[in-house]
Amino acid sequence: MASWVGTTLEYYDFAVYGTASALVLNKLFFPPELPQGVGVLLSMATLAVGYVVRPLGALILGPLADKFGRKFVMMLTLFGIGGCTFLIGCLPTFHTVGVIAPILLVVIRILQGLCVSGEQGSAITMSLEHSNDRHRSFTTSFTTSGASAGTLLATAVFIPFAALPEEVLLGWAWRVPFWLSFVVVIAAYLIRRKLEEPPSFIENSEVQVNITPLKQAVQFHWPAIIRVAACALIAGASYVFASFSVAFATNGYKLDKPTMLLVPVIASALALGVTPLAGLAADKIGRKPTFLIGVFGAGIMTVPYLWSITTGNWTLIFLLGIICNGFFYSTANGVWPAFYAEMFPSRVRVSGLAVGTQIGFAIAGAVGPVASTALAGPDLLGWFGPAMLTIALMAISATAALTAKETRKYTLDEIDEVKQSDREKAAVAAATVVPA
Repeated sequence: MASWVGTTLEYYDFAVYGTASALVLNKLFFPPELPQGVGVLLSMATLAVGYVVRPLGALILGPLADKFGRKFVMMLTLFGIGGCTFLIGCLPTFHTVGVIAPILLVVIRILQGLCVSGEQGSAITMSLEHSNDRHRSFTTSFTTSGASAGTLLATAVFIPFAALPEEVLLGWAWRVPFWLSFVVVIAAYLIRRKLEEPPSFIENSEVQVNITPLKQAVQFHWPAIIRVAACALIAGASYVFASFSVAFATNGYKLDKPTMLLVPVIASALALGVTPLAGLAADKIGRKPTFLIGVFGAGIMTVPYLWSITTGNWTLIFLLGIICNGFFYSTANGVWPAFYAEMFPSRVRVSGLAVGTQIGFAIAGAVGPVASTALAGPDLLGWFGPAMLTIALMAISATAALTAKETRKYTLDEIDEVKQSDREKAAVAAATVVPA
């Protein structure tokens, strides 16, 4: 629950900001005389900024979690993410302060991106290391189930405001969904304050090793970091679905905003059930096959989904969108926490997991919405380019996943043994200080 509610907040922020980028931020924070497609592109670029800085945040927060505790970073990121989301709702617009408005928006997105980078790695590791060995994937799936909950919550909150007259939406109503993040922060704090550190972390912390977790991760586990980053590119399919497709439908093809927002709401509602089921499946048949089913399905189904928007056929849009994101992407989303985390031994788990995922998410978050918007053209009418971009991200992710070792049958102690080479064990032993 502690992990779930933090990811709910993280994805509430993403979904609120992504939805606002598609619907209002292009009109509020940039010159009104810009062409429609350019304004949306710039607002998507501010969305991407939060992802570009994530690897830097992972380099800071990942090692902090391995050194000072998973709970310490989980509390730090909680208030950082929530505070930044709340502040966005307080910002002056371009009409009020001119070019200062987008500058302030970018600064807050940078701070928020730095905070987000340590949240999931710490939460996933906390869940994994507290779980029994037969249900690790199921237990960690609740972390990413929070992604669906956050998207569902944010989009559902935005629907009644999107239905308001445009002058009301652009006047004050767009701010309210950002302010409501405060409620999620309080709920998450009340749950997280009583958390205890996992036994494996306590055991490692009792031994002083004069080699930092980050240095150990980069020196001995760089292939796993690269693999995780490549696998994480499938997140681009989710960003295309949640942000680009809304802008594509409502700005390019002038589809009804509240109705279009119902697509991710229903997909997220389905994902709440699919995500833990995918975790169960990964505990039964393996991490790799379950992950690959989700990756291939999400990438391929994005093609007909984007095409269906150009037809204006709501039945097709809802059906294909729900299958693409609610089922297939949620399948990959349910298994990757255990799949990625088990590529690293416990001492460097958060460092390796955070750096790898945040590099992948940074590329996917920057490339997904921004490149898709650019490929759609100045009038946001092209669907083929964005669809092929998603297929490319899928191919990279699947290829990387095929190189991974299946870890379903290993205990965490066995993973620690298997994932460390003799050279790494010797280096750690040499750097270990034996207490008097």
